[in-house]
Amino acid sequence: MSARPALPDGPFLVVGLARSGIAAALLLHGRGAAVIGVDAGSPEVERLRAAGVEVHVDDSGTDLLDRVGALVKSPGVPGTAPAVALARERGLPVLGEVELAWRLLPNDFIAVTGTNGKTTTTELLGHIHREAGLPVAVAGNVGTPVASLVGALAPATTVVCESSSYQLEDTIAFAPAAAVLLNVTPDHLDRHGTFEAYREAKLEAFRRQRPGDVAVAPTDLAPLLPGAGRRVTFGLAADGATVALHDDGTITWEGEPLIAAAEIGIPGPHNRENAMAAAAVALARGIDRDAVRAGLRSFGGVAHRLEPIRERDGVAYVNDSKATNVDATAVALRSYPPGSVRLIAGGVTKAQEFSPLVALVAERCASVHLIGEGAAEIAAALEPAGVPLHDDGDMEHAVAAAGAAARPGQVVLLSPACASFDQYANFEARGDHFRRLAQEA
Repeated sequence: MSARPALPDGPFLVVGLARSGIAAALLLHGRGAAVIGVDAGSPEVERLRAAGVEVHVDDSGTDLLDRVGALVKSPGVPGTAPAVALARERGLPVLGEVELAWRLLPNDFIAVTGTNGKTTTTELLGHIHREAGLPVAVAGNVGTPVASLVGALAPATTVVCESSSYQLEDTIAFAPAAAVLLNVTPDHLDRHGTFEAYREAKLEAFRRQRPGDVAVAPTDLAPLLPGAGRRVTFGLAADGATVALHDDGTITWEGEPLIAAAEIGIPGPHNRENAMAAAAVALARGIDRDAVRAGLRSFGGVAHRLEPIRERDGVAYVNDSKATNVDATAVALRSYPPGSVRLIAGGVTKAQEFSPLVALVAERCASVHLIGEGAAEIAAALEPAGVPLHDDGDMEHAVAAAGAAARPGQVVLLSPACASFDQYANFEARGDHFRRLAQEA
C-alpha cells in the first residue's frame, strides 16, 4: 500500500456540525490540532463543547477563515456555502470527511457508490467479510462516520464505505483499493446542478485508482470509469460480464458457477444486481468463493429498504423510506402486483422529474397518498396516471388514510421518491415513524 498524503497544516475550520462534522472535529482535536467548529444552523453541539472544541452556531464561518489553515467540509454543506467558497477563493485546502479519514487510516478501503443500492451493497459486503472470517468495518453514508474509525481498527480491517456524491465531490487524493459503481441516474440535481456534474462526483471514487486496485461497474457503465483500476464487471452473460447472469438463472464468476439467482437471500431484480456487484468486488479481492456464496444466501437485507413491518387483516405495511429518488420508488413499485399498492410518497423533491413514475403508478397503485412540501408538485406530475391522489399532509394522516382504503392482498408502501428534510431529520427518522404508525394500525 502506498503512503497516503499528510493532512494540510492547521488550524482547521470544520464547517457543518452534523454527524460527520462532529466526528471530524473530534478526530482532529484528539490529535492535538487546533479546531474550530461552525454551523449556519443550530445543531446539538454539547459533545464538542464538552471535549473543548471551540464552536460557533448560527454563523456562516467566513469571519473565522483568518484564523485557520485548512477547512474540513461536512457532506451536507454545499460547495456554494459562503465559508467554503471563500476558503477556495483564498487558496485554502478544503477536504471532505472521507478524504480526511482515509488519509489517517492505514486500512484498505472499498468505496461503494451509485444512485441506488449503496446501503444494501455496503452491508452485504460487510456480511460477506464476516462470513469469511475477515475483520471489517462498515461506515460512511450508511451511518457511522469514517472519521470515528481512526485509531479504533486493527490494520488488517477492511473499511467498506458507502460513498455518496456529497462525500466524493470533496475528495482530493482519495484512492480506494476497490470501488464499486452500482448505477447512476439523475438525483440530487438541486445540489449538483446537472446530471453530468452528479455523475462526475460519483466517478471520483475511481479517478486516482492505481493498476493494483479493483474497479467494479455494470458492463454498460464500465467504459465511463476513470483511473487505472482493474475493471471487473457485472451484468448479463451475453454482454461478457465478469460476474454474469445466464438465461437459466445461474450466476457465474469468470465463467465458473457461483450461485443460482434464486438462492440470493434478498429478493428482487435490483437486489440481484446489488448481490452481483458485491460478489464481484469480494471475489476480485480474493475472498473465498464459498464464503461469498454463503454470504449471498444468508444476508437478509437492511432497515428502510423494502422492509416488511407487519400484516394486518391481509394488508401488508412496508417501509422503503430509503427510496429518496424516483428510480428507487420505481424499483419498489415493480416489486408488487398490479393495482395492489397504496403508495405514500413526498418530501423534498430535489429538482427531480416525476413523470417517469406515471405508467408504473397507473399499473401498480390503487391510490397515492402524498406528504410534505412536494405534494402539489408530485400530484400534478402523477395526475395522468388516473389513480386517486390524496394530499394527506403528514405521515400520520397518510398511514391512516392508506390503511383505511387498503383491502386484503394490498400493501401500504412508504416509498417517498424524495428526501425527508422538510419533515424529518433524515430518512431513518421518517422510516422509524412509519414503522411505529404501521405497528399501531
